[in-house]
Amino acid sequence: MKLIYFAWVRERVGKSEEDLDLPPEVTTVGDLIVWLSGRGENYAYAFEKPATVRAALDRVHARREAVIAGAKEVAFFPPMTGG
Repeated sequence: MKLIYFAWVRERVGKSEEDLDLPPEVTTVGDLIVWLSGRGENYAYAFEKPATVRAALDRVHARREAVIAGAKEVAFFPPMTGG
């Protein structure tokens, strides 16, 4: 699955994107955040406050309980503001 990181999430992870094979127990966006947090210090730092990280499945905003099966990409980004 393709994972894409934006803004400070990208800076903390240390890369803008990557392709990963996820374990079968990772079925939701929330599971993916927990799993990524265990991949090393940089990921743990990026996802240390999961409530502040937003996600999108195939460019559509998704909640933590959203199922990731069938998605081609998952993007993570901070909350956005507009003006």
